[in-house]
Amino acid sequence: MLKINGLKTCLLVLLFTLQAGNLYADAGRDSILHELDEAIRNKAAYIHNRESRIAHIRDAAVDTGFNRLQLLYLNFSKYNLDSAIYYVKQSLQLAEATHNKPEQQSAHLRLAILYSSLGKYRESEQLLNGIQKKDLPAYLYAEYYEAWMRFYEHYATNGYTDAYARQIHLYRDSLIQVLDTSGTAWKVLKAEQDIYSGKTAGAETVLRRLLHTLPQNDWYHPMVPYLLGSMYRQRRDTAAQIYYYALSALSDTRAAVKDHASLLNLALLCYATGDVDRAYRYTRSAIEDALFARVQFRSRQMAEFLTVVSTAYQERETLRRQQLQQYLLAISLLSFFLLAAVVYVYRQMKKMQRLKEEIDAGSKQLALLNKDIIQKNAQLQERNSQLSEANHIKEEYIARFFDLCSAYISKLETYRKTLNQKATGKKMDELFEMLRSTTLVDTELEELYRHFDHIFLHLYPDFVRHFNSLLLPEEQVTLKPGELLNTELRIFALIRLGITDSNKIADFLRYSVSTIYNYRTKARNKAAVPRDEFEKQVMKAGISGEKTA
Repeated sequence: MLKINGLKTCLLVLLFTLQAGNLYADAGRDSILHELDEAIRNKAAYIHNRESRIAHIRDAAVDTGFNRLQLLYLNFSKYNLDSAIYYVKQSLQLAEATHNKPEQQSAHLRLAILYSSLGKYRESEQLLNGIQKKDLPAYLYAEYYEAWMRFYEHYATNGYTDAYARQIHLYRDSLIQVLDTSGTAWKVLKAEQDIYSGKTAGAETVLRRLLHTLPQNDWYHPMVPYLLGSMYRQRRDTAAQIYYYALSALSDTRAAVKDHASLLNLALLCYATGDVDRAYRYTRSAIEDALFARVQFRSRQMAEFLTVVSTAYQERETLRRQQLQQYLLAISLLSFFLLAAVVYVYRQMKKMQRLKEEIDAGSKQLALLNKDIIQKNAQLQERNSQLSEANHIKEEYIARFFDLCSAYISKLETYRKTLNQKATGKKMDELFEMLRSTTLVDTELEELYRHFDHIFLHLYPDFVRHFNSLLLPEEQVTLKPGELLNTELRIFALIRLGITDSNKIADFLRYSVSTIYNYRTKARNKAAVPRDEFEKQVMKAGISGEKTA
């Protein structure tokens, strides 16, 4: 509890120092944050790319010796520590079988780094203490110094002290001495050493040059903007910190790197500047990746920060829900008064009609209402069986609904400000042109349908296959590249959600009722099941094995 309170105190101090800066005024910084948000949403694609590269190395390579195992280790070292350890142990076994002493020593050094990343500091230290520098060939000195440096860096996350800092500085300096001065590793480590020694001017020049010359797939590419962010942290330039940490996190995410120092630092800055939503998303993403890769040395720091951010996030969500309830209550009251006014006017008009017509009309209305009640009761019994399904759907939709509401409110506010600026500036032609334009509506409809497709397929990922199984083979639906649902599938997706009224479907999809009816009729005519059973079978999509929200 004291650690969490200490973290809160640090965050409050950081927040106080940031008040003088306008963090979101720079368009470039906003742009890189939006790119990072999009990259995090598409993490699965980047993971697939990395898995494909690894599979190519593992399965297609002819070489089964040290080079192949080294490549596999490098590809797993910042992606999945268990797999990285597996291939290092394979290298160790091969080295022992071939009596290759240097390869055995190299494997032990790599294992030491991986163990300290896993939080197995005792095992890591035992391996390192078992290796004497005098017994190593000169070309392994760099690996030796790096292993000790990483050990102290990882161990220091449990409680940073001057003693650890001195050890890190000592081994980094030793590593710099044995590296090729023309290589990228030397330049990056020398810049890092200069930054932590307070010599930022020369380091900045080197890092900026590397930032523009290193290819995106270079091992050190994410490290360069991370060090620039650390340099600007010393200078208390929060805007630059956010930009460069976001650039580093973006590079990590696109490379499917799971060890996120930059993303966690960025989350801390977002929280301190009041961007709780981003802070929560970034922290959660960093923890998910750390759990996937089993990176343990930063886990305590992540857990403490997530506790703080989650509390703030939940408080904000509670406030939003309360505001929404207040708005709904106000709308309900206004609707009630409007309904009361309509009823009053209607009754005043009816006073001029004959009493018998009023009684007859009332009797007919009552009969219709009774019939409707009977139908509603029958529907209610059927709907009760669907409640369990609705429970998990509503949770998913509530979360998406809040996101959409927030986005739409922001867009409406932006649109209102634009109209206000046009009106204030007496740009009436432009104002009328904007009011006549349907571009905003068309764009929002397209965005709405895209969100609907994503949400629906998240709830019913097997829907398209299930729908096609109900059609004749030659009539099955084939989607275009990049298309999630087409109009026909969207109609039956709405039916699957319980919206069976063609009028409502037509309103939602902006089609005529006759068009919706034609789509439904054509689908029944193409059915491989009895026509009368087709839509009932559509309603069964996902019932047996759908995932819960």
